[in-house]
Amino acid sequence: MLTAVCRRHSCCKMLLDATILKAVQLLLLLLAEASCRTHSSWCELGCDCRGDLKFTICSRGLFTQLPSRVPPYTELLDLSDNLISIIPERSFDKNRKLRVLLLQNNNISVVQPGAFSHLEFLQKLDLRWNRISVLIEGFSAGLSFLRELQLAHNRLTRLETHSFLHLDALQRLNLSANSIRSIQVRAFAPMSGLRQLHLQDNRLTSLRSGIFSMLRSLEVLNLAGNQISDMEMGVFKPLTSMSLLNLADNNMSTVYFKTFLSIHSYSMHILLEENPWNCDCDLQRVFRKLRSIQRLFLDDYYNLTCAEPQVLRDCRLMDVDTELCLAETVTVLIITFTVVTTLLATMLMGERKRKKKKTTHWTQQWEHSEESDY
Repeated sequence: MLTAVCRRHSCCKMLLDATILKAVQLLLLLLAEASCRTHSSWCELGCDCRGDLKFTICSRGLFTQLPSRVPPYTELLDLSDNLISIIPERSFDKNRKLRVLLLQNNNISVVQPGAFSHLEFLQKLDLRWNRISVLIEGFSAGLSFLRELQLAHNRLTRLETHSFLHLDALQRLNLSANSIRSIQVRAFAPMSGLRQLHLQDNRLTSLRSGIFSMLRSLEVLNLAGNQISDMEMGVFKPLTSMSLLNLADNNMSTVYFKTFLSIHSYSMHILLEENPWNCDCDLQRVFRKLRSIQRLFLDDYYNLTCAEPQVLRDCRLMDVDTELCLAETVTVLIITFTVVTTLLATMLMGERKRKKKKTTHWTQQWEHSEESDY
């Protein structure tokens, strides 16, 4: 009998445990459903709000304006590949925890002043492949801790002194593939901590001293694919931390030795291929001096080709026979010798004529004196 009671007690206990387990599972299910309902109220239709990762993904959602419901916990907001055209003022006031904001591949042409204000934790802002043609004065307000700004493939034509105010912490700036023709002096001055500046594939024709002032932390400067033909000698002087300078695929036919000598970084690599070099003796002397400086590395020197003179077109600079320069030097010496000899001969003939004239004069005076005595 005792055994039977124990068995019945054990069965009741097992039944009770199973009932409790089902109740707990039902409660958890209800809580999860309630949580989802609460979560969905914060998440815009067309977005994927991942609270566990603090991500809100709204890419390819055919949005024409910024979504109004973005969870306040969001640290990464992806709005890429939409149809957004305007970023209004104070657009992200309810999302002050943002660290990454992706807006690439939209139709953005207007960024109103203070659009990104109060995003004090934002570290990366991606605005590539849009239609931005001007950076207004309030564009960067509130972005004092931004570390990376992507503005490639827009429609910028000029950079002014107010374009990058407040970007004190910026380390990487990508402005490639715009239509930038001019850069005002000290345009990059607010970004004293900048380490990478990408300006390739724009329309720059000259570089003036002062445009890179205050960039003492800059390590990489990419200017490839522009139309640069003229550089002032001191333009790179402030860049004391430079490690890579890319000037490939520009319109340079010659370069001054002091332009690169003024860069006082510990070690710098320079890229210069795909330029229309005029391979005269002056250029050869410049490159000979540059290659002798131990802290400068002309990484693509062996790929440099000549555009002028015509007889050397497409020849590699390193293969140009130095006897051409020797012949030029000899020619200059011969011309100089001829000119000097001609001058000396002219002077000698002049001196002889002067002496002859003087002798004739004294002879005439003596003869006149003799006639007077008689």
